[in-house]
Amino acid sequence: MCNLIPVAKTVGANRIVPTISIPYPLGDPGTSREDQWKLRYHRTKVALESLATDIKEQTVFRV
Repeated sequence: MCNLIPVAKTVGANRIVPTISIPYPLGDPGTSREDQWKLRYHRTKVALESLATDIKEQTVFRV
């Protein structure tokens, strides 16, 4: 999980799941607690699914 996709690609990360921002990678303090929970739950689910996905090359997963 990262927010700087070009850097992750450059260093050779094979599975990349985009995050929100540098200070708040899995949240947005401007939203309600419920919305933050939904956002975090979804991003974490995508990250876990990326680990279970068979890949052949560097992959950026959609969120």
